[in-house]
Amino acid sequence: MLFSGILIWEYKVNIIVWTLPKISNFMNPIQENIPTNWSEGPLEELDKKDSRPNIILILADDMGYNDISLHNGGAADGSLQTPHIDSLAKNGVWFSKGYAANATCAPSRASIMTGRYATRFGFEFTPIPDVGRTVLRWFAEEDDAVLKTRIDEEVANNLPSFMEQGMPSEQITIAEILKDAGYYTAHIGKWHLGQASGMSPIDQGFDDSLSLGSSRYLPEDHPDVVNAKFNTSIDKMIWASGQYSARFNEGEYFAPDKYVTDYYTDEALKVIEKNKNRPFFLYLSHWAIHNPLQALRSDVEEMSHMPGHNLQVYSGMIRALDRSVGKIVEKLTDLNIQGKTLIIFTSDNGGANYIELEDINKPFRGWKVSFFEGGIRVPFIASWPNEIDSGLEFDKPVHHFDIFSTIAAAAKAQIPNDRKIDGVDLLPFIKKEIPIKPHKTLFWRSGNHQSVLHENWKYIISKKEEMRWLFDTSLDPLEKNNLIESHPDEVQLIENLLAKFNSEQQDPLFPSSFEVPILIDKFEGKKIETNDEYIYWSN
Repeated sequence: MLFSGILIWEYKVNIIVWTLPKISNFMNPIQENIPTNWSEGPLEELDKKDSRPNIILILADDMGYNDISLHNGGAADGSLQTPHIDSLAKNGVWFSKGYAANATCAPSRASIMTGRYATRFGFEFTPIPDVGRTVLRWFAEEDDAVLKTRIDEEVANNLPSFMEQGMPSEQITIAEILKDAGYYTAHIGKWHLGQASGMSPIDQGFDDSLSLGSSRYLPEDHPDVVNAKFNTSIDKMIWASGQYSARFNEGEYFAPDKYVTDYYTDEALKVIEKNKNRPFFLYLSHWAIHNPLQALRSDVEEMSHMPGHNLQVYSGMIRALDRSVGKIVEKLTDLNIQGKTLIIFTSDNGGANYIELEDINKPFRGWKVSFFEGGIRVPFIASWPNEIDSGLEFDKPVHHFDIFSTIAAAAKAQIPNDRKIDGVDLLPFIKKEIPIKPHKTLFWRSGNHQSVLHENWKYIISKKEEMRWLFDTSLDPLEKNNLIESHPDEVQLIENLLAKFNSEQQDPLFPSSFEVPILIDKFEGKKIETNDEYIYWSN
């Protein structure tokens, strides 16, 4: 009887999840494609002596460490090459210890935009669309797993809307800094830092913004798309809350005119073409390769040798992202401005456990939302031919908030003196003008789950469960040997550092309502064994 009840409940949920996008399309109809109207710079370069670079920040979403061939010789099953992303490193610098600011999307993005720990201004958790929160609550209520999702109903019922959960408008973004310095500023793609009360890209320093409207790459039934779905709560939530849409400068929502990764890329090429004669900042914030897994059929066909439908679709998405980087560089070369353009490429966090692929963060343990290396060690590359030598590797820890300071310094832009900035300009370190590490200590915090990297020591805690790990990363970079019991002095030192850090952070702007169990070494849905290690992630 119980088994029958579970099947009936799952059937109802699946029906609801399937109908929600149709309800959304009915309640919030998406217009046909509306052409963008990007601002246009001068027809000729006005000041040939202006040495400030154009700046392009390309941010991937949920891209694992193993998802570019630079890291392991081949991504996916080992046969996928990402030649265009790799070439950025070959023509610039590869940060082999590049760290995300957080193990989830929005706090990392807030840190990138401000150059600060996002917890300094209370942006600790990732906003989830209202429909998505509802779907996750359904699953949490009927969760019969060994490790159960914990939900605080009172908090969940009193959270502000998705649009109102964002970065406070008084925070100063890199776009505002550059705009004040005379740069044209453009945003394309995902924002995830709020839309209400002055939080939108336009309110936060961008002259123009083509924003992600919702989570589809193409309509699910489009003849050119291949989909992959999973029986996980997060994947069902994304499919349920998704529409195929974008909006330009806060206008009406409309349908892009092609596969979203290619659409954003083509729009980025327009921005570059129209503004080639003045300093510009382009923030190209791809949705790729976040789920839902949707790839062009033509890209999937190139992956036919790979084992498994899911891997083929995922790899096709990576191929499209790599193609995007190639087109950007090709456009800069054609316009003869590649040499004076600083390109930074990174991902907001590591690869996710709910897409059921083993090796996306290889060789590291952990997933998106965990502070094991797999959740926060990300692709991190910079190229600026006029200033950075080719083929460099920088093997000291760097952090997302360093992007802010590096860009500001390159642009000779003024950072307000009253602003506490945690990042540093990486260029003097790259050039070995400063012989020390950029950072002695780095911190990560998401409610119950926190971490510290101090010198070579990495400390991780899931606080309510009192599960703690300590690793000597100089000897154990893959975090296999937990030294928590054998090095009490180091533990005490780091816990004191963490306590001091926490005392300096602001309380969350919107509190955590979920605590989700995440296995460190298995993707979601795999059988739990008694010796499996896990953390509880707060959001």
